[in-house]
Amino acid sequence: MPEAAPHWITFANEKGGTGKSTTAVHVAVALAYAGLRVVAFDLDHRQRTMHRYLENRAETAQRRGITLPTAACHVVEGLDEAAFDALVRREAAGADFILVDTPGRDDPLARHAATQADTLVTPMNDSFVDFDLIGQVEGETFKVKKLSFYAELIWEARIRRGRAQLEEQRRPMDWVVVRNRTGYTEARNMGRIEKALTEMSKRVGFRVAKGLSERVIYRELFPSGLTLLDKGQLGDLGTSHLVARQELRGLVAGLRLPGSGFETPAGQAA
Repeated sequence: MPEAAPHWITFANEKGGTGKSTTAVHVAVALAYAGLRVVAFDLDHRQRTMHRYLENRAETAQRRGITLPTAACHVVEGLDEAAFDALVRREAAGADFILVDTPGRDDPLARHAATQADTLVTPMNDSFVDFDLIGQVEGETFKVKKLSFYAELIWEARIRRGRAQLEEQRRPMDWVVVRNRTGYTEARNMGRIEKALTEMSKRVGFRVAKGLSERVIYRELFPSGLTLLDKGQLGDLGTSHLVARQELRGLVAGLRLPGSGFETPAGQAA
C-alpha cells in the first residue's frame, strides 16, 4: 500500500494580531509530544514568528542539555506555488503532519496554502473587526449580509476539493474558526458574534472551536521557546498557568486532527 500523505494544517488569517503564530507553535509542539513528526513552513519571511519561536526552543534545549519535542521549521521566501509544493513534498516526506503558518496579510502563497489544507485553522479575536474577514453584518441587526472575499475563496476551494476527492484520494477540507481572547469581549457583543458565527458556519461549513485567552504566559515563554506542555521546565506554576494548559489541550482536541491522539468525537465539546 502507498504511504499515507501527511495531514496538512494551514493557519491562515489575513488580519494580524489574532494569535495565529502562537496557536500554530503550540499545536506543533503538542503533536510532537504525541510522538508525531511535524514539519512546519513559515511563510511570513519578515517576522518569522513561528521559526523564531522554534529556534529559541532548540537553543534552550541545547543550553539546558535536555530534549524538547519540536518541529522542523523552514522559512519560505520568493517561491511560486509550484516551487513551494515541491519544497513541501521534499522536506515533509515521511512526516505525519505538515503545518503552515501564513502572514497576517493578503499573500498569494498564503491563499494557495489555505486551499491545500486538510485542516484550515482561522484564528480570530472575538470582535466584528476580525469577523469582517469572513463575512459582513448589518450595522443595526448584526445579521450576516454577505460573505467576504476570503470566505468565498475557501468555499470555492472546498468545492474543487470535493470534486477531486475520489480521483486524487484527497481528504475533505475541515475549516475550523478558532475564537481567541473570548474573555475580553463584552457579554452582549460576544453573544452577537456567536450568533453571527453560527449563521455563517451554516452557509460555508466551517466549525467553531474555542481558542486561547489573552494570557501573558504565552508571550513570556517566547524567548525560551518553551510551552505550557513542557512540564518540569517551567518552575512553579500558578493556577492561571494550569488553566491555560488545559485551555491549550482543549484547543488541540477541538481541531480533531486524525491520528493525533487528541481527537474528540464530532458533536462533543473538547
